[in-house]
Amino acid sequence: MTSKRIPRVGVGGPVGSGKTMLIEQIVPLLAAKGYNIGIVSNDVVSREDAERMRKNLATEKGLMPEDLVIGLATGGCPHTAVREDPSMNLSVVEEMESRHANLDLILIESGGDNITTTFSPALADYFIYIIDVTGGDKYPRKRGLGIETCDLLVFNKIDVAPLVGADLSIMKRDAMIVRGDKPFVFVNSKKGQGVEKVANHIVKYVLFDQPPKAIKAKANH
Repeated sequence: MTSKRIPRVGVGGPVGSGKTMLIEQIVPLLAAKGYNIGIVSNDVVSREDAERMRKNLATEKGLMPEDLVIGLATGGCPHTAVREDPSMNLSVVEEMESRHANLDLILIESGGDNITTTFSPALADYFIYIIDVTGGDKYPRKRGLGIETCDLLVFNKIDVAPLVGADLSIMKRDAMIVRGDKPFVFVNSKKGQGVEKVANHIVKYVLFDQPPKAIKAKANH
């Protein structure tokens, strides 16, 4: 019997943009609503990000079992592992679906890459791309597949914009030009500022405002 596909969200962005911290902020918000979440974290040779999330989210906060935070060392370009040949990720995700049918969502973090990162539609149903303002306010008009095609663009570290001379109004203007009607949000993941907007996008556009499976199951008994 084939397990039912659980909604999957890809989170990509350059090294240091704040992918891991964004996930660490999103998970408690979704967990507070009753959603059960699994995480797959890709990197080239280490599993450092996965170990950090396992410690912060599973061990210390108890928001998920430790075996629901999986680290993958891709051994090569992590971009390839989520787009051109996502077989390694698909295998892990499908096993997670099979063993944990009660999951509402799986977050798949891509290893650090450049502005060409995208996710294979076979792997992710929704794609969040995160950049940080330290790259300057010219960043959005540099374009790139990640910036142009993601379902939700996240600008992180807005607190340091004045320190690096980045004008958020210029970034907003250019994001609207480059992305048209596609949404974007400004956040400070370290402080949690604006992160609830990201969580709300996931609930609305990935989970379609459906209640968590656990709550549905109780209602049916």
